[in-house]
Amino acid sequence: MAARVMTGSYDSLPDLLDAVAARYPGADAFVDAAERLSFAGWRRRAAGLAAVLARRGIRQGDVVGLMLPSSIDYAVCYAAVLQLGAVVTGINPRFGPTEVHGILSRCKPALVIGSGSARARVPAGYRGQLLDAGELAECRAHPALHHRPAIRPSDPAVIVWTSGTTGAPKGAWFDHAGLQAGAEVSGLLSAPFDRRLMPIPFAHAGFMTRVWDQLAYVITSVLTPAAWSAPAMLAALADEKVTVGQGVPTQWEKLLALPDLPATPLPDLRVIGTGATRVPAELVQALREALGCPVLVRYATTESPAISGTRPDDPADVLERTVGRAQDGIEIAILDDDGAGLPAGQVGRVAIRSPFQMRGYWRDPAQTALAFTPEGFFVGSDLGRLDADGNLTLSGRATEVYIRGGYNVYPLEVENSLSAHPGVAAAAVVAAPAPVIGEIGVAFVVAAPGPPPAEQELRDWCARRLADYKAPDRVEFVSELPLTPMLKVDKRALARRATSPPDRSRAGRAR
Repeated sequence: MAARVMTGSYDSLPDLLDAVAARYPGADAFVDAAERLSFAGWRRRAAGLAAVLARRGIRQGDVVGLMLPSSIDYAVCYAAVLQLGAVVTGINPRFGPTEVHGILSRCKPALVIGSGSARARVPAGYRGQLLDAGELAECRAHPALHHRPAIRPSDPAVIVWTSGTTGAPKGAWFDHAGLQAGAEVSGLLSAPFDRRLMPIPFAHAGFMTRVWDQLAYVITSVLTPAAWSAPAMLAALADEKVTVGQGVPTQWEKLLALPDLPATPLPDLRVIGTGATRVPAELVQALREALGCPVLVRYATTESPAISGTRPDDPADVLERTVGRAQDGIEIAILDDDGAGLPAGQVGRVAIRSPFQMRGYWRDPAQTALAFTPEGFFVGSDLGRLDADGNLTLSGRATEVYIRGGYNVYPLEVENSLSAHPGVAAAAVVAAPAPVIGEIGVAFVVAAPGPPPAEQELRDWCARRLADYKAPDRVEFVSELPLTPMLKVDKRALARRATSPPDRSRAGRAR
């Protein structure tokens, strides 16, 4: 792990931003198309906006929500809220009114900052203040805050919302000490003065919990346009001399498909990080060959934004079937339904103990108590197993496991098997109710270029590699898999479709 640039002791993120702005005032903190913001400019704008927010009555401990696209304005608002000792939370602008209402009712923000289109989703019953994004330019030019409250490492800093793919979003909250711990476990994806691509929504844990890491290593964040596209991602990698490429598998797959990629040199790219959902081994190999740098597969959750990852020198079988070993300072255990530890090779709940994990679910002590063991391990819904070397293989989510004729089926295993077929570009498997045997597996498949495989061919392919009862009972071909606002496969949407009769005419067109 590379040594951090800023190695002093800081109680809060605003203290660290002060130090970086003083030591490296002209260094780029953010690049957003033609706009650039230095670390000194970031602090200055945040201090001006903090003064305006203070005049509006925002006090230490208040929650402020950001319904903004990923942007320099978002970063300025984030830092301004923290300067007041308040708590910042991001609300993805793509969320619908139901999701927004659920979040606002849980965290009750004193103020929401948003654009006009996002503000339209704020429910009529919201009782806090609204600040339009159009007012930010004037606010951030305001004279700086004269007095900043004392902020302790244990004070709440950010709330990050779970994706809500299995229910209502829950707010994972982190204190300033937790954000600092994120810089200490970042590993190979952080090095001094990196230039890091940021193609993910800023409301995501990948930004909300990683700002301390950016400051500690004096990293430049290079944004892609809010309306993401593969050509724009490639242009940002090349033009801004990006050293750390980040993105979810879908984004990297679309980048690899660009005809301009072979003719675009990327000599500064030193490492690629990907994760957030299943990462096919074929994608890792294709990225290494096309871009000529190591590819690290990371596993993380909203509640624990760093858990495990592969290493550049891992053998092929580790890269193909696992999400690597626990990152430094993090413990992983596999537990049964009663909370007892399981030996290597057995599937159970993935449990994590880390200094860089949420302190709890915001204002939800009951869910918090359920999420942690007495020993301090966070236990989510992910299932997996550890091998003798400590490498973690994910088996899916407990909420996605279905029982076919009395046998448990883990959709991730089936998805991995399908994706290994040369005629399959992407696959997702969900359950559908069925008479007699209870549930069946329905596979939604995006075919690779060329003649698509037949449904029975894919079922036979899986049956030869897995237990025969794990082969999908039904296969539907689609042009693409639906995604959530957090760019994960929307399994809830697929589950709704799986319970409907298959549309053979649509399937034929997709093929």
